[in-house]
Amino acid sequence: MSNVTRCAACKCMRRRCNKNCIFAPYFPPNDLQRFTFVHQIFGATKVAKMLEEIPEGRREDAVESLVLEARSRVQDPVYGIVGTLTQLQEQIIEVERELAKTRGLIALCQQQFHHLNKLTQQNSTLVNHNLHFDFDP
Repeated sequence: MSNVTRCAACKCMRRRCNKNCIFAPYFPPNDLQRFTFVHQIFGATKVAKMLEEIPEGRREDAVESLVLEARSRVQDPVYGIVGTLTQLQEQIIEVERELAKTRGLIALCQQQFHHLNKLTQQNSTLVNHNLHFDFDP
């Protein structure tokens, strides 16, 4: 590979990118920040060793996990991805509570509608019955 097509990892580390670069398939040249996060949190040497130990068919998933964890660690150095997951779980719990309340309100409205519908039918029957007697000679 020429310097123009260096992967993001090689650009970041300011080195030449060869055709056997372990990073090239996972860190495209147009997304430098993706590698920067991973490099900052895990280090390039550790990531390279990790990738070499993982079967090629699973490397992409491993890199995606590393990128996600690294971005989360940069944003939240203490909790990382666990902090993000905890926030999402709390949001899910809150939305489930709101959904339960809404379902309860819908059920109550349906009960009231059916009750009012019955009353309306009963009143209509009474009115029709009374009208029948009013006009009977």
